[in-house]
Amino acid sequence: MKKVLIPFFILVMFVNGVLCTAQTISGQAGGYNYVDLGLPSGTKWATCNIGANDPFEYGDYFAWGEVEAKKKYNWDTYKWSGAKLDSLYKYCTQTLWGNADSTAVLLADDDAATAAWGNAWRMPTKTEQDELLEGCNWVWTVNYNGSRVAGSIGTSKTNGNTIFLPAGGYRLMKSNFDEGECGFYWSASLFEEYSFDAYAMELKNARNKSIFDKRRNGNNIRAVVR
Repeated sequence: MKKVLIPFFILVMFVNGVLCTAQTISGQAGGYNYVDLGLPSGTKWATCNIGANDPFEYGDYFAWGEVEAKKKYNWDTYKWSGAKLDSLYKYCTQTLWGNADSTAVLLADDDAATAAWGNAWRMPTKTEQDELLEGCNWVWTVNYNGSRVAGSIGTSKTNGNTIFLPAGGYRLMKSNFDEGECGFYWSASLFEEYSFDAYAMELKNARNKSIFDKRRNGNNIRAVVR
């Protein structure tokens, strides 16, 4: 049978309208689906966010190192702020900023993915997020599978499996910012040069990158399993 090749420009046209493709499901861990993107580390990624039931749902928002969503996101509600709002008492690398415990990756007790889905799951490290960004070709859609939800679709460079990450924006105080414009996803890794920040993925118009973000902010979480 002769193969029919679909030109790339047609794919882009569908991405900017409605991309009718199902996200790949490779298996389950602890009752939650994951996709195997053939990444060198063997890390497998969840098919929806923590607090979501479908890939196009934003799910819950978490401050970094907190395991529950809340109504207000700022320093005075942040779990790891010290008596003074300019100090930290956990996950801190210098005494200038608080209790210097030199813990640079979230412990299981402070991992929202583990708390929500069990010990099989955890938040990704910055290295694992970088591997995801590098290991896929990314396109942006404003209407994923007719859901009217914008976000980034990654297709594995290795095995062609796909993952969708919705653009849920972020929360500060009681407001949501950049919804439908950007996605912000926490890693488990502290930004050691300035402990008030932690690493996250920023997804915007398929120009995806690693950033460091204020730990007080409410971001989404996409969990991983091995």
